[in-house]
Amino acid sequence: MITLYHCYGARSFRPLWMLEEMGLPYELKMLPFPPRVFAKEYLALNPLGTIPFMVDGETRMTESSGICHYLGVRHGPTPLMVGPEDPAYGAFLNWMYFSDATLTFPQTLVLRYTQLEPEERRNPQVAGDYAKWFLGRLRAVEAATATTEALCAGRFTAADIVIGYALRLADTIGLAKDFGPNVAAYWARLQQRDGFKRAVAAEQQAGVEQNVAPRVRA
Repeated sequence: MITLYHCYGARSFRPLWMLEEMGLPYELKMLPFPPRVFAKEYLALNPLGTIPFMVDGETRMTESSGICHYLGVRHGPTPLMVGPEDPAYGAFLNWMYFSDATLTFPQTLVLRYTQLEPEERRNPQVAGDYAKWFLGRLRAVEAATATTEALCAGRFTAADIVIGYALRLADTIGLAKDFGPNVAAYWARLQQRDGFKRAVAAEQQAGVEQNVAPRVRA
């Protein structure tokens, strides 16, 4: 069975959502944030101490968007994936990489310098600069969702999952108020998906069962 290590609100929500959309069996292991500090035994499994960490047989993975891609290919076929024969394949891959490298990265700096650092090390200028960076890059999503409900291939895919997490994180750290109208409507649609709702419910249930308090982190 697939095992996914997860913290509330972390990037591991991407593969959790993917698992729920695909209907795959899995075990969800909730950890306190940051696990490298509060669950040091986790370092024996993942020396990076980061989240996510997925185990599937002999496979070990730590990159959230990569895990989604892996699940879709290894445990497919699924309409969540876009194949090389599809004209939208390039766009699909671009969104998969764009999701973390371009959209999530600046948000982690906003989060760090507004919440995670000790009070004396917080830096409003850094946080503000990287919030603007994120919102500037979000223009690509605003344009892509102007006339369609999904990012590519004319249907909901893993690209929407990985980009959707970046929007979820933005919402939790107070950036959603600056979403353009297309992104705001797109984010509202994503939250109505049954797979998204099941992932949120699974996160909450596992946290209660494993006695891990909710803490939103990237």
